[in-house]
Amino acid sequence: MDREVEIRVRPGWGMLALDIVLYVVAVGLVVWAVLRLANEVGTVQRGVEMIVAGVVCLLLAVLVSIGFFILQPNQAGVLLLFGKYVGTVKSQGFWWANPFYTKQKISLRLRNFNSDKLKVNDNAGNPVEIAAVVVWKVVDTFAACFEVDDYNDYVTIQSESAIRHLATAYPYDSWEDEQVVSLRGDIDQVSKALEEELQERLDKAGVKVLEARLSHLAYAPEIAEAMLRRQQAAAIIAARTKIVEGACSMVRMALDDLSAHHVVELDDERKAAMVSNLLVILCGETAAQPVVNTGTLYT
Repeated sequence: MDREVEIRVRPGWGMLALDIVLYVVAVGLVVWAVLRLANEVGTVQRGVEMIVAGVVCLLLAVLVSIGFFILQPNQAGVLLLFGKYVGTVKSQGFWWANPFYTKQKISLRLRNFNSDKLKVNDNAGNPVEIAAVVVWKVVDTFAACFEVDDYNDYVTIQSESAIRHLATAYPYDSWEDEQVVSLRGDIDQVSKALEEELQERLDKAGVKVLEARLSHLAYAPEIAEAMLRRQQAAAIIAARTKIVEGACSMVRMALDDLSAHHVVELDDERKAAMVSNLLVILCGETAAQPVVNTGTLYT
């Protein structure tokens, strides 16, 4: 048998009543036999037989007591008979099973694994620090108990291995090509890839991955300052590009509006001068200080 089998067992309350009766009978037989022997009522052999019967009842009561077990919500009990897997009980409540069964309880509740910060080289060779949070639970108790030695350690080790592999598969950021999937720019896609890889690895342990997301992502300290300057330079270039595009649009609108309303007629040389002045004013970082010309336009 290489997969989980869910079985049903006896409710514990009926067997509890039987167990109490056996304890009462055992104690009653022993006490009665001792009193008869003390008062010399009946033969010694009869008294010994009653004591033996009482001891047998006591042993049966103890054996029945061993079969009781309790399961809480989202908890399973794996049953073994002399090393052979019998089945799994997943129903909550008070139960009784064969007293020779070995009962191993496993939690089916959701669990969080928060990895440590791992230092890995990304796809571009840059050292980065990365960590992730994984939400998982056991869905196959047979695999969790018998396919791996310790499923908790297995989840920890395989999760860290998957996070390291993920970091090497993508660059930290897409500097030259915006179409490239990056760890910083495509969090959802990267998290989905991490979840799929984790599920593939943890299937062997009967574990289902419900969610996996990056909880920490940063450049390693030794290159963080240099990369920050690179990000700042890229941001400045992007901002300057946007400013120049807006300034050119405004200059074009100004020239078109002046021509359309016949406010002033400018030749190519003076148009060039006007464009230059407007671009300096619109693209400059400091406030412009214009010089007012009160003379004629062409002298």
